[in-house]
Amino acid sequence: MIQRRSFLTGAAAATAALTMPFERVRAAAADELAPVPAPPSIAPAERMQRIARARQLMQQAGIGAVVVEAGSSLDYLTGIQWFRSERLTAAVIPAHGDPIIVTPFFESPSVEETLAIPAEVRTWNEDEDPLRLVADFLRQRGVAAEPVGFEETDRYFIVDRLSQNLAGLKAVSANPVVRALRLIKSPAELALMQAANDLTLKAMRHAGERARIGMTPADFSAAIDAATQALGGSPEFSLVLIDEASALPHGSKKPQVVKQGSTILFDCGCTLRGYQSDISRTFVFDADPTAEQRKVWNQVHEGQQIAIRAAKIGVAAGAVDDAVRAAYTSWGYGPGYKLPGLPHRTGHGIGMDGHEPVYLVHGEATPLAPGMCFSDEPGIYIPGKFGVRLEDCWHMTEAGPKFFTQPPPSIDRPFG
Repeated sequence: MIQRRSFLTGAAAATAALTMPFERVRAAAADELAPVPAPPSIAPAERMQRIARARQLMQQAGIGAVVVEAGSSLDYLTGIQWFRSERLTAAVIPAHGDPIIVTPFFESPSVEETLAIPAEVRTWNEDEDPLRLVADFLRQRGVAAEPVGFEETDRYFIVDRLSQNLAGLKAVSANPVVRALRLIKSPAELALMQAANDLTLKAMRHAGERARIGMTPADFSAAIDAATQALGGSPEFSLVLIDEASALPHGSKKPQVVKQGSTILFDCGCTLRGYQSDISRTFVFDADPTAEQRKVWNQVHEGQQIAIRAAKIGVAAGAVDDAVRAAYTSWGYGPGYKLPGLPHRTGHGIGMDGHEPVYLVHGEATPLAPGMCFSDEPGIYIPGKFGVRLEDCWHMTEAGPKFFTQPPPSIDRPFG
């Protein structure tokens, strides 16, 4: 049970929670919380190692070059932190030699601010086609006739317009290169993910301990975001679901207000120096949980442990989901993805993106290996009543899985 903790009491506390502007919420969090020490950002030397490994993987796969546009993979490989628009900014990484960066002329000074590897920056003006620059570079490197890999989130216009500038383009997936690299996290990446998860759990606890009657999801989200910023992170998402809405994994637009005995579900994440966290907690506000709330909470808690016990080096990722789903079916849920039960996968990959391959879902054959990172969130949802989701992220080690944050011990201590 979450106990009331407030500088105000009764109606005054509820009114303050409902009316305090975000700037005041943020200021209050800044007064109470200090930034947590953060590990260093990824060093240029590690990014160069990534580029070298990318070249090896391209040569093994028979790929002449890889095109990666703005987004997390561009940051991963080059350090460039940029946004996607109709104006192309991308890296072209050949199997031999240094990459180039293609970006609009007027954006190049800004783009170069975060470029962390040796790379020539080739610019284009508004009346020019940037894919012509890419085609020219591929010809110069002698790989125009070889397959060109495209990262799986690259937009179609890139492939389409490059094919107009490069006759006979052989477009292939860059997954054997980019996904293979990003799937296995380095010690530096794991340290940043550990810090991000620690930070998010502190922010969630801060907000949860300040729950009040009459609060809405927006009130909680403001408190969680303010605490995240005060602790030194960048809020990524703060989903809050109350009572019947907690049975809908990604929420409802219907009005939700905390009352005594409410089921409250937090699902929150932040970004810290490029790496993300993802944690969920479910608790009952200011009342002893009902027998059903306690039973379902305990079952989800056991579901997390079933997932961890199933996660062994070399085991197919989908087997983790299968183990959880088999137990839930034996308890009367489902079967499969039916409700009441678990309608979503047991977990997802995580790193620079909150959701990234591979996934803990039935049929996923990728074997678990050291350095892979996942969420563990086998929720149970009972439509029209409530849902429970507990979520903690973990990474594979040579000795097996290791949690970044420990699952809470009980529904009476939902934040540990």
